[in-house]
Amino acid sequence: MAKTISSYETIFVVDLQLGDEGVAAVIEKFKALIAENGTISEVNEWGKRRLAYPINDQNDGYYVYVTFTAAPDFPAELNRVYHITEGILRSVVVSK
Repeated sequence: MAKTISSYETIFVVDLQLGDEGVAAVIEKFKALIAENGTISEVNEWGKRRLAYPINDQNDGYYVYVTFTAAPDFPAELNRVYHITEGILRSVVVSK
């Protein structure tokens, strides 16, 4: 049976209290994780933006948008890693 590949997009918000180096490390961690399990089409670092509402007493976060293709089981794993990673305020993965 052929391996199914689907297109996805994800947005994650990094806590700015990590500092510039910490934010860059978290972004690189997730870019590497996605690249290991799929193919990255586009990475847009939207940068520091005000959150719509405070999350963990934070009013600002660093937004990153990534589009990629991967096997259908990878988004669940990506969500799991988002939830256990310190410094991720919010994240979402959707199928395109």
